[in-house]
Amino acid sequence: MSTRLLPVGQLSPGHDLNGYIQAVNGIPVLSAEEERELAYRLYDEGDLEAARRLVLAHLRFVVHIARSYSGYGLPQADLIQEGNVGLMKAVKRFDPNQGVRLVSFAVHWIKAEIHEYVLRNWRIVKVATTKAQRKLFFNLRSAKKRLAWLNNDEVDAIAKDLDVKPEVVREMEGRLAAYDAGFDASPAEEEDQGYQAPVHYLEDGRYDPAVQLEDSDWEEGATRRLQQALEGLDERSRDILHRRWLSEPKATLHDLADIYGVSAERIRQLEKNAMKKIKQQIGDALVA
Repeated sequence: MSTRLLPVGQLSPGHDLNGYIQAVNGIPVLSAEEERELAYRLYDEGDLEAARRLVLAHLRFVVHIARSYSGYGLPQADLIQEGNVGLMKAVKRFDPNQGVRLVSFAVHWIKAEIHEYVLRNWRIVKVATTKAQRKLFFNLRSAKKRLAWLNNDEVDAIAKDLDVKPEVVREMEGRLAAYDAGFDASPAEEEDQGYQAPVHYLEDGRYDPAVQLEDSDWEEGATRRLQQALEGLDERSRDILHRRWLSEPKATLHDLADIYGVSAERIRQLEKNAMKKIKQQIGDALVA
């Protein structure tokens, strides 16, 4: 069976990238008339065979675009695969009545899918989340022609060109310069470098006896101050707070209104006043 007749799903760069590239380069390029005919068949009739042929004829273009993102250290096959998703979305939305070639329309969809993939996988910690940060991320990588940090004039020029503040450019430059580090030393690392792993110098304070004692003392003190503040309330206010917050199941305002023969709004006012008194007494105890 010829490459041109293969279904789209059988063309995958995952297993044999070189073979895939050779295969898609062997698919004939459509002439403007052929492309227009197929596009109208898809647009007017929903012809899936026309859609398949449009996708196949433009797979080589996706490979060309994906190669421009090789500097991010991500698998070329994955970049191509994501670009193919963008291509299929573009074919689905292509309107031949606009009078443009599919390749001109599809480039934006292809790059959008690749951008999303790069931002999801380039770092463990995301370097760009907003639309403005994503635009700056890709443009700044293209603008930096050397490994050294940008000087003030270069920062100002890039900021002006991208219509952002200079401090935003500095922040993104710092994110680009950062790198991911494993918490534990890799078994492949040499002994004289393994000690640099964070596991060897980051302190876990959860089990520090001093910290545990301090937390215990604070908890006991907070419990004691709360108990003293509750004892300073009148019996009804103390009972309302106990039933509303310290008992299981907790009583509702209407439950307490039936018990004390008042409205639910009155119970809410008593609860609010009691909470205010407790906060005041606890605050005074901390200052003393």
